[in-house]
Amino acid sequence: MIDAIDREILRLLQIDGRMTATALASEVGLTVAPCHRRIKELERSGVLTGYRAVVDPAAVGLTFQALVFVTLRDRQQMLTFEDEVGRIEQIVKADRLFGEPDFLLKVIAADLQAYQQFYDEVLVGLPGVEKLTSTIVMKTVKEEGALPL
Repeated sequence: MIDAIDREILRLLQIDGRMTATALASEVGLTVAPCHRRIKELERSGVLTGYRAVVDPAAVGLTFQALVFVTLRDRQQMLTFEDEVGRIEQIVKADRLFGEPDFLLKVIAADLQAYQQFYDEVLVGLPGVEKLTSTIVMKTVKEEGALPL
């Protein structure tokens, strides 16, 4: 069970995943050793699932984003579809939805032409796909952010 100190540790790590244990301990009012133990326990228990760098897509030439709604014709292929989607790096987020459509995919590409090629060569061939509906992202107003702890 996580307590208020654990929540504060998680909140701070969401802001800066590279924060040192010393700085973190100071912020939450602990000494380094107990703070470090809490971090390790949060990792061990699966509450804290990892650390990553956030990269600006445009800075690496990935300026095109599309949201793709997917309806499957045969829900018997749901798990196969999910497994395949999980292996495709251009699909940066995938959500299974209640009702129809069945999935919402966030796809990133260099430009419209690269997306069209990905659509034609990859998306239409995913297992069980009946219908794909794409919408182009005009502007990202808010990135997926930290959890409200």
